[in-house]
Amino acid sequence: MAGIGRQFMEKSVVDRFLKYVGFNTQSNPESTSCPSSEGQVIFGKMLAEELLRIGLCDVEVDWNGYVMATLPSNVEHQVPVIGFVAHMDTSPDCSGKNVRPRLINSYDGNDIILNEEKNVVLSVKRFPEILKYVGQRLIVTDGTTLLGADDKAGLAEIVTAMEYLMAHPEVKHGKIRIAFTPDEEIGRGADHFYVPNFGAEYAFTMDGGELGELQYENFNAASAHVVFHGINVHPGSAKDKMRNSILLANRFINDLPAMEIPEHTEHYDGFFHLAKFDGHVDKTEIEFIIRDFDKQNFEERKSLMKNMVDNLNLKSGEQVAEITIKDQYYNMKEKIDSQFYIVELAKEAMISCGIEPKIIPVRGGTDGSRLSYMGLPCPNIFGGGHNFHGEYEYIPTKSMESACRVIVAIGSRVAAL
Repeated sequence: MAGIGRQFMEKSVVDRFLKYVGFNTQSNPESTSCPSSEGQVIFGKMLAEELLRIGLCDVEVDWNGYVMATLPSNVEHQVPVIGFVAHMDTSPDCSGKNVRPRLINSYDGNDIILNEEKNVVLSVKRFPEILKYVGQRLIVTDGTTLLGADDKAGLAEIVTAMEYLMAHPEVKHGKIRIAFTPDEEIGRGADHFYVPNFGAEYAFTMDGGELGELQYENFNAASAHVVFHGINVHPGSAKDKMRNSILLANRFINDLPAMEIPEHTEHYDGFFHLAKFDGHVDKTEIEFIIRDFDKQNFEERKSLMKNMVDNLNLKSGEQVAEITIKDQYYNMKEKIDSQFYIVELAKEAMISCGIEPKIIPVRGGTDGSRLSYMGLPCPNIFGGGHNFHGEYEYIPTKSMESACRVIVAIGSRVAAL
């Protein structure tokens, strides 16, 4: 894949990515349908048609919008069936409608003005990692939407790699299954994923960040919804009568460990993240996400919040607060450690492509974290993007091409087992 082959692959994956981001596939956490948005249905059908065009078989879109397909083996001996997974939706945190990507052909190392009118600037001071890509071609936003590299880069990379393998039968590989899931961004990507039907021994999600990332650890995750009940009376006669639920919620928030929030944590640090606050005197609701890599610490974080609510009620002499905590996903390390050869396979494939593996924890979750607990071990591989979920998102095109080569290399290495 040297020379013109790599150039062709880069052009193919970029063209495909630019086409994909034109689809508005923002997931909707308020919806109870699957997929949660009509845009994902439309996009999934288009992807299925494209997979048929490049020659894959067993292409299907099921009732829940999951797209699956097969690249048949081109070797006679039996090798493990492997899979590659990416998600079709984009985050509800930022608009994914009317995405207008812009190509910067040779990044010069300066700030990038994304939107002059709105004064949206991709600043080197705020995002210094962009300096790694001086001289490279970047794809950026117009400063009004996210880009969608999370995870349309992963989709484009998988399809491009499958297209390459179909066009180059001299590259040997076993049977490869691919799956494109809906609603990963709202935690439902694996809800209707039927692992036995997928039929792979293990898989890789193409849902990581910068070039070289390889991840097999992620947060244990839970959501916490806390409701505070107040008593609203006229403020002029409120003495010894009013109970302001906003103040109760504020004290609750301030009693949590001040430094254990996303703004002050990194690497293996866990946190409490206040994600929503809806307050009125008579009733206030707040929502947290709870994250920790260590299972015991995770349980202690949940217990702390429950105890804080219990103590508040005890001190008040009545129930003034209630909490609902729901587990969302767990650290896939517990399932992958016993099959670590899968991680080693991806690591060796990266090295064979001249890419230095960066084995780091996922400070978040992927479909792979839940799939690993459903019987499909599923480490995560870089897609190449940066600054997901917002208007500062960007992706170097060389990183996308590199991800395609890693997919091909994994398939080739499995065939050689």
